[in-house]
Amino acid sequence: MYTDSELSKIVSMFSTEGTVSGIKPLGPGFINDTFIVSTEGGPRYILQRKNHNIFPDVPGMMQNILLVTEHIKKKVEQEGGDPMREAMTVVRRNPATLSGEERESRAGDLYYRDGNGNFWAMTLFIEGSMTYEKADTPALAYKGGKGIGKFQAQLSDFTTPLNETIKGFHNIRWRFTQWDEALARNAAGRVASLSEEIGWIESRRKEMLDFWTLVENGSIPTRVTHNDTKISNILFDKDGEVLCVIDLDTCMSSTSLNDFGDAIRSYTNTGAEDDRDLSKVSMSMEMFKAYTEGYLSERKGNLTESELGHLAFSARYITYEQVLRFLMDYIDGDTYYKTAYPEHNLVRTHAQYRLLQSMEAQYEDMVRAVRELGI
Repeated sequence: MYTDSELSKIVSMFSTEGTVSGIKPLGPGFINDTFIVSTEGGPRYILQRKNHNIFPDVPGMMQNILLVTEHIKKKVEQEGGDPMREAMTVVRRNPATLSGEERESRAGDLYYRDGNGNFWAMTLFIEGSMTYEKADTPALAYKGGKGIGKFQAQLSDFTTPLNETIKGFHNIRWRFTQWDEALARNAAGRVASLSEEIGWIESRRKEMLDFWTLVENGSIPTRVTHNDTKISNILFDKDGEVLCVIDLDTCMSSTSLNDFGDAIRSYTNTGAEDDRDLSKVSMSMEMFKAYTEGYLSERKGNLTESELGHLAFSARYITYEQVLRFLMDYIDGDTYYKTAYPEHNLVRTHAQYRLLQSMEAQYEDMVRAVRELGI
């Protein structure tokens, strides 16, 4: 993949302290390639190759990350915390390695582009931190909600426009444009056999567009969203308390409800995202209440009535979008999501739809829980 000498050269492009003593892979690398860089006489660092196929505007993405982390650091300082541990720190380029054009660019010193066109970025490794791979108890769901709530609360007064790093992310109007095109293409010749599943999508089209119209006209405000709220993107200290949110590549401007809805979709599912046994799939009300309580412990003071009123619905919205996206990819011939077998995307569609049905069946209880916890 990358030789030690290649990685050492890339590391030298950044302003690190100490002498590099080791560079080792970190994590599975589903999207980005990640390495941990050890030094003698200095701290450890995280080096990442940013996937510019997923994120075509890496400079814009890095500018977003810098703006967001600098804002959070100021908030942490004001609250008497440690900004080096309670926020990510972007490591800038070594000034001696910058070209004139890179110096002039707003984000030119936030990344390095190698001879193969790959983008690299570096952040400081936060020592004494840990992550959880899965939220499997209400107590952990509460902490996950608290972590995302804290992140959003710290950015509630952030007003600088952010770059759109992924076009139309969670924008259901854009998804419907893609959906209609996919139906018309019928690339894999599967549409005729999917009348029931297509009906699931079409019967809820108006309801979902009505919600998104509230975002478009400002009735639901636009804020900073993380857009990947799984618990493994939250750092905890050794006592299990929230330190900060990481993996900010998907940070953009949208409704903060997207983050809540996506977390509920993943945290509360009693089955697997691609469970063949639909009897195992449902939304756990216990996990919903735990996450919501943690989230609102940080957010209820700065959410509008419209946001609070649509918090429960956002879980249905995001889950519906995922049903649509899995089914759309199946119709297109499985070109986006990696599949393990021919019917994998259809199995995912059915499992996510069962989760959506469970949310719809418990919706009044969800709304009631939000109202009680939001007082």
